[in-house]
Amino acid sequence: MANADIIIRNGTVIDGSGTAGFAADVAVSGDRVSAVGDLGAMTGSQEIDAQGKVVAPGFIDVHTHDDRYLFTHPEMSPKASQGVTSVVVGNCGFSLAPWKNYGKDQFPFSLWQDREDLIFATAGEFLTQLERTPPALNAAMLVGHSSLRYGAMDDLQRPATDGEIAVMQDSLRDCIDEGAIGMSSGLFYPPAQAAKTEEVVAVASVMAPRDGIYTAHIRDEADNVMDALEEVAQIGREAGVQVVISHHKTAGLGNFGRTKQTLPKIEEFQGRQRLTLDVYPYHASSTMILPHLVNRCRKVLITWSKPRPDVRGRDLAELAAEMEMTAEEAAAALSPGGAIYFQLDEEDVQRVLAYPGAMIGSDGIPDDLHPHPRLWGTFPRVLGHYARDLGLMSLESAVHRMTGLPAAQFGFRDRGVLRTGCFADLVIFNPKTVLDGATFEAPTEPAIGIDSVFVNGLAVWRHGKASGARPGRPIRLGDTSRGG
Repeated sequence: MANADIIIRNGTVIDGSGTAGFAADVAVSGDRVSAVGDLGAMTGSQEIDAQGKVVAPGFIDVHTHDDRYLFTHPEMSPKASQGVTSVVVGNCGFSLAPWKNYGKDQFPFSLWQDREDLIFATAGEFLTQLERTPPALNAAMLVGHSSLRYGAMDDLQRPATDGEIAVMQDSLRDCIDEGAIGMSSGLFYPPAQAAKTEEVVAVASVMAPRDGIYTAHIRDEADNVMDALEEVAQIGREAGVQVVISHHKTAGLGNFGRTKQTLPKIEEFQGRQRLTLDVYPYHASSTMILPHLVNRCRKVLITWSKPRPDVRGRDLAELAAEMEMTAEEAAAALSPGGAIYFQLDEEDVQRVLAYPGAMIGSDGIPDDLHPHPRLWGTFPRVLGHYARDLGLMSLESAVHRMTGLPAAQFGFRDRGVLRTGCFADLVIFNPKTVLDGATFEAPTEPAIGIDSVFVNGLAVWRHGKASGARPGRPIRLGDTSRGG
């Protein structure tokens, strides 16, 4: 009779702690890792030979916009194909719940209004639906500050009143009680640009008793990036909550090299408060079409356009010439839509990636018709291009940034590490061949070198395709080692 459901033999275990890999077998029983070591005396109902491959904890994508994709594409192939087993949704101030009074022209809310069954009035409804119709991957939910503003205010182009702040506080408190792990903000975006620092502090402070986490797309990643970093650190200190600076970068041609200033400032903050950051491994960003951004970029690609669906994937400069407009005028004419902005310096990207505390997050936008390649390529790109080929970090460090580090920061109990008793979220990959396949021209190509991906003990990706299994679970605040 078999001793385990699955035994993965002959692999090199990189356990997510950052320590050196070691030769070991891994046994899985039910949804847990049941043994790690020399398991020659054990048998498994299924046995997998991982000779020449790495066995690691499944990757945690700490920065996603997969809120709706979990339901519309539950196989989650863009992420499962990379070795991702858990995602954090609700970033940049925008979350699918609590839903109320969202503007029809505001991305991403403008894309989220065609399915009444996917409109959730509360965080509890969102998380319960994940249990009823599970996706392939686990998911933790952040509550968007902009979502809270829509629910509390009749005009977002002004600061919130004390009464409106109280409504947001009550709503966020309820969401945290229902299992949301924290709040995100996007002070860069129109729905929150008028919010004062004091408003965000007041709303975020209700999470402090439960140690909810605060993630921030800061107010300005370009010319005023230092002031924006000061603001987000102030919010964390005054609210009494941990801060994650989202997709840290210094944007715009005039700000190349400024991570030489921002990273020491972040390190200074870390000396007096709980603050960290995530990063994606590309020198181009992506968001909605914003005309004021186009003149600070080397190039702009359109990912989707409501007025001109035919132009997805095309260069804005070429379109502007055809339209006999300036690039800024063409961007306005193509709105609402999305774009990829080549406005980052590769040396800055590498500097942030090499920063020891930087977690990895894709920031992929699955609703884009021609998405940024980070949606499909982020994690293998770090492992293959930046760790193996460029030597920016060791393979063990790269895996740690994707597993043990985010699990510790977000408090995901029994995930992010590969040891006996932990959830069997696992990835098997070939360290010699792993690499992103997605490019800016062909952004939905899956990675190579990812052999198998398991979530809660079941395979969700094997040999280049989704298995169809959907063992994912919501990760609620009460399921974590923080706030419970």
